[in-house]
Amino acid sequence: MNDQIKYYENKLHYEIDSWDLNKALKENKNIVVIDTRSSEAYAREHITCAINIPHRTITESGVSGLDKTTLYVTYCDGIGCNASTRGALNLAKLGFSVRELLGGIDWWKRDGYETEGENIDYKQKGDCGC
Repeated sequence: MNDQIKYYENKLHYEIDSWDLNKALKENKNIVVIDTRSSEAYAREHITCAINIPHRTITESGVSGLDKTTLYVTYCDGIGCNASTRGALNLAKLGFSVRELLGGIDWWKRDGYETEGENIDYKQKGDCGC
């Protein structure tokens, strides 16, 4: 198989965009959304259905209650933050099925989907909470 085709297939297998995630959540797919930023950042604003597991706490003991048959979607602030990548990597190393939300909460909001909290402008905020 062509390397370029494999690259794009992998990309679609490991990443998800806001539209696809929103659609999957509306269809009640077996998905849990994880905000991998700090608990303070999560408290300020997060995707409505998300749970908070900071990437630094994603260890075997830190996620012992998670179901390995579930698909987990990690997110952080957006393209300038790598907390979602770190969280996805940690989960994958522990044997979980995981995808990373493209653009994080910033693009989620730009696409018009709900959040809870202060409705922060991520273009002007300096602390990403990762």
